Amino acid sequence: MTDRSPYQNGVVQPLLTDLYQITMAYAYWKNNKKDDIAVFDLFFRKNPFHGEFTIFAGVEECIKFLENFKFTDQDISYLKTVLPGIDERFFDYLKAVSAKDLKVYFIDEGLVVFPKVPLITVEGPLPIAQLLETTLLNLVNYASLVATNAARFRLASGPNTTLLEFGLRRAQGPDGGLSASRYCFMGGFDGTSNVLAGKLFDIPVKGTHAHAFVTSFAGISELNGHHMLPFRDGSGKTADIVELSLKWLNTISSHLDFIVEETNKGELAAFIAYAISFPEGFLVLVDTYDVLRSGIPNFCAVALSLHEIGYQAKGIRLDSGDLAYLSNKVRNMFTLVANKMGIPWFESLSIVASNDINEETITSLNQQGHSINSYGIGTHLVTCQKQPALGCVYKLVAINGDPRIKLSEDVNKVTIPGKKNIYRLYGADGTILVDVLMSASEQSPEEGKRLLIRNPFIASKRAFVCPTKVEVLLKLYWDKGQVRYSLPSLRELKERTCKSISCLREDHKRQLNPTPYKVSVSDELYNFMHEIWLSNQPIGELA
Repeated sequence: MTDRSPYQNGVVQPLLTDLYQITMAYAYWKNNKKDDIAVFDLFFRKNPFHGEFTIFAGVEECIKFLENFKFTDQDISYLKTVLPGIDERFFDYLKAVSAKDLKVYFIDEGLVVFPKVPLITVEGPLPIAQLLETTLLNLVNYASLVATNAARFRLASGPNTTLLEFGLRRAQGPDGGLSASRYCFMGGFDGTSNVLAGKLFDIPVKGTHAHAFVTSFAGISELNGHHMLPFRDGSGKTADIVELSLKWLNTISSHLDFIVEETNKGELAAFIAYAISFPEGFLVLVDTYDVLRSGIPNFCAVALSLHEIGYQAKGIRLDSGDLAYLSNKVRNMFTLVANKMGIPWFESLSIVASNDINEETITSLNQQGHSINSYGIGTHLVTCQKQPALGCVYKLVAINGDPRIKLSEDVNKVTIPGKKNIYRLYGADGTILVDVLMSASEQSPEEGKRLLIRNPFIASKRAFVCPTKVEVLLKLYWDKGQVRYSLPSLRELKERTCKSISCLREDHKRQLNPTPYKVSVSDELYNFMHEIWLSNQPIGELA
C-alpha cells in the first residue's frame, strides 16, 4: 500500500452495527444458510444537493474495517447479554468470523459516481456479508456526501480561489470533524483549521485569530513595552513597531480618507501584538469595530511598518457585512496604498471572507463582482445543511448464483438483480458519455464498437453508443484477505477527484437545473432484469 494514512478510528469495529444485522446472521446460521454465497450491492438512488454527480469516498476506511473485522471475547460476552437464550454455538461461530472469506469490489475512491451504480459489491458467505452492511454504509455515506459538497464549493468558487475548511466547531462530534477535514480536502479544499486533521492526514493547517484577540486589547499601553521587532535581513537591527505604526497611520490618513483619532487603538495594539508574534504571517481580522474606518487603516499602518523592516504582510479577513461591497472597497484601498507608496505587492494582498458562507453565497458574490481571494467555510460545508445524508443502501442481488430483486410500488426503489460489471464509456472529446451496468457473464464493451444501452425502467428509452474509451469501474480490491490495489494518498485522491470532475460535461456540473447524467444497462441485463421482475411480481385480479 502506498502512503496509507496511519489513522485508525478505534470506534470502527464489528459492533458498530445495527442489532438486526446480528439477529439476521443468527437466523441465517440457525437455518443452515451460513454457507450460502451472497452478493450485495451498495449504491444510492439520488445525487445530493440537487446536483447530477457525487464523489465516492471512504474506500480506505472500508479496507481498514475489513482488515480488522473480528469479534473480540469482550464483544461476544456483551452479545450474550443482548441476545440471551439463543444457541451458544452461534457465538463460537461468530468469534471465528472474519472478512477472509469475502470478495469485495470497489469503484476507485475519488471518482464521480451516479445513482443506481454499485459503489461496492460484497460477495461471500451470507451471514458475514450481512454483518458488514451498517458499517460500510456509515463509512461511505458521510464521506461521499461531504466530499461532494466540497467539490461543489470548488466549482462555485473557481480553480484559483483558496478554500479553507473551518468547520470543526460546528461538526457533528470529533469523528465528524476529522472526517469533514479529510474529505473536504479530497473534494478540492486547500487547507483546514483542524490541527489534529493536519497531523493525521497531512492537510495544510491555516488560521489566524478571533475577535476575542482584538477585544482583549484596550490600547497601546497594554503592549507593556514589548514592541521591538528585528529587521528581517538578519542585520541585528531592531525597530519600534509601535512608533512605525503610528507614523504610518498618520501618513496614510489623507490617502485613505479616515480620521486617525477615530481608529480603535485597542485594535491597533492587537494588530501590532500579532505582527510581533507572526511577522512572516501577518493576516488579521478587520471587522471587530469598523472595517473601513478602523480595521483597514490599522492593518495598513502595521503592514507598512512590517514592510519598512523587510517583512511582507499576507492580508485580511472579513467575517461580517456586505462581503462584495467591502472586499471591493478594501481592494481599492490596497491599490491606492500600493500606488502612493510604490509597493506593488500591496495591491494583491489576500482578502479572506468567512461569515456563514454557502454555495449560493459564492454564486451571488460572483454575480455581484467581488475582490475575495479566499473563503473560510464551516457550518454549511461540514454539516451539509442542504442535504444531511446521502442515502446509500445495501441490497441483496444474488444468492448461490441465483438473482434476487427487491420490488416496490416506487420504481426508483426496484433493485437491479444479479452480479454485475460496471463500465464507464467516454466520447471522442474525453468527456464521460454514460455508465453501463452489464451482467457479469457478458463480454465487456469495446472501443469503437457500437453498443445498445437502455434505461433500466423505461422501455422506450434506448440508444446506441460507440465509445472511444472504456473504463472498468468496479474492481476487486479485497480478495479473501488480500488487498489487490494500492490505496492512494489523500493528495493523490484530491488530484483524482479534480481530474474525474473535469471529465464531466459542463451542463452536468452547473448549479441550477443540471442535465441528468445517463446510467444505463445493457440490452441483455435489461431483458434479464424484467424477466426476474415479472416472475416475482404477483398478478392481481379485478373484481
